[in-house]
Amino acid sequence: MGLLAGATPPGTQSSAPVWVNLFPIILMFVVFYFLLIRPQTKRQREMENMQKSLKSGMKVLTASGIVGTVLTVRDRTLTLRSGESKLEITRSAVTEVLDKGESAAEEEAAPPKK
Repeated sequence: MGLLAGATPPGTQSSAPVWVNLFPIILMFVVFYFLLIRPQTKRQREMENMQKSLKSGMKVLTASGIVGTVLTVRDRTLTLRSGESKLEITRSAVTEVLDKGESAAEEEAAPPKK
């Protein structure tokens, strides 16, 4: 009974507005978005653009660590020459373009066709 005697009667407490209590949570979500989600989507977009721009003659690195030169490019796959071997891999396996190659560099240097 002694614990309840010191409590203030209901209705006389002044509570903070709801938005004051939600503000820290909303702030955490905003910080989370700008520090984690936005940079990840930017990296993913850059990776997709790189994979779409693959051309014959480019030297690439795959996710499994294979370095090879692109021979042919299809919709979802491409053929690599690595050493004496030819490999068919998916475009999504390419993680980095190491060298644009001769034919790919010539296509970029050529003036656009009208």
